[in-house]
Amino acid sequence: MNKLMLKAGVFAMSVISASVAAKVSPEEAARLGQDLTPIGAEKAANADGSIPAWDGGYSDHAVDVVRGNDPFADDKPLFTITHDNLDEHKEHLSEGQIAMFDKHSDYKMIVYPTRRSATYPDELWPKIKSNAEQAEMVAGGNGVENFDTTIPFPIPENGLEAVWNHITRYRGGAVTRNIAQFPVLSNGNYTTVELKETLVFPEYLKTGRQEADDNILFYFMQEVEAPSRLTGTVLLVHETINQVKEGRRAWIYNAGQRRVRRAPNVAYDGPGTAADGLRTSDNLDMYNGAPDKYNWELKGKEEIYIPYNNYKIMDPELNYDDIIKAGHMNQDLIRYEKHRVWVVEGTLKDGERHIYSKRTMYLDEDSWTASLVDHYDGRGELWRVGEALNTQFYNQDVPWMAAEALYDLDSGRYISLGLGNEESPYMEWDISPSRDDFSTNALRRKGFR
Repeated sequence: MNKLMLKAGVFAMSVISASVAAKVSPEEAARLGQDLTPIGAEKAANADGSIPAWDGGYSDHAVDVVRGNDPFADDKPLFTITHDNLDEHKEHLSEGQIAMFDKHSDYKMIVYPTRRSATYPDELWPKIKSNAEQAEMVAGGNGVENFDTTIPFPIPENGLEAVWNHITRYRGGAVTRNIAQFPVLSNGNYTTVELKETLVFPEYLKTGRQEADDNILFYFMQEVEAPSRLTGTVLLVHETINQVKEGRRAWIYNAGQRRVRRAPNVAYDGPGTAADGLRTSDNLDMYNGAPDKYNWELKGKEEIYIPYNNYKIMDPELNYDDIIKAGHMNQDLIRYEKHRVWVVEGTLKDGERHIYSKRTMYLDEDSWTASLVDHYDGRGELWRVGEALNTQFYNQDVPWMAAEALYDLDSGRYISLGLGNEESPYMEWDISPSRDDFSTNALRRKGFR
């Protein structure tokens, strides 16, 4: 297949031990903002121009609310991939995407012109450039040190560095979102789970980063607000950076027991919150947590059709029944574009246990978001297909997702998380949380409300 691949030297570096220092030379770091974008993507267009050059991304701070304001609404589809023309397009599809066509007779992908809209706030560019020269992984690759805020390895030399870029990517300094999660049966029936999630990086707390935050990547709180049988369940996570030094700290308030307890199972393949067994803890945000259970190989780059600029599916005029369908989300509402992606393959280490024996990630080069993830079971068979509906929150310069979905190829069930069409408010970016808001006392207070 005719795919854009990395130079041979990168393949050699991809198998180097994670304990090797990851710093690049000042000369290499100087490429950021020159032939590379400030976060390490190729700035130039691809060979045939179907992927344009990056020109700074799309930003418009005059718009108060992105939901319902699609800057690319006038774009016309280039073509639609169906069962009839699938063979013509397999070169630019993942194995999981092809499997979705095999599983569902009505599956399709509507492909639009590529818009390289992703961009980050300008103040992050010098930090990322400094990270390129300073950041390094601790022994085994299960942690990062000497990096500032986001993207420690903009010029990755192995698979673990690329995975860390996804884990640490910028999602707004401090944000609360009111969203819905849908565990969907094979016949399309579902129960809406309403969630309130708050994410904050220590740099964006009222007092800024303090000594107590030295090993904290971010603070996260998730509150279940519906259905009534789950209301009052609250999860608190202090996500650590160097997970060799200290693993993830997690607590849960159980409404039935009316007490706070440590939650060590909120990691790896522990069950996801209110997910009806359809996702693991480390499936949230496509992939999260310590990457130590897998050997990660950087396979190179490919040009793949991935969900991008998905403003249509965020329209508040749509209700959830318009979107959530049997077998998969409403493909008429999902926009796909051709983008360059880093391909990283994670294979379960000998002696480790996880329900996924292999994960193949496709990381968008312009945002480091894991945009597609193919998951394999213990037999090595393709099992679940993860898809992130990339969207640029252009009024905040935040690349994130309109939603994410995880499709089970065996059962025909799936789970969707992140839609906010019927939620109000949806995204709140102007919050100013304190460190105390992410204490176990705060967790207890929320549970008793």
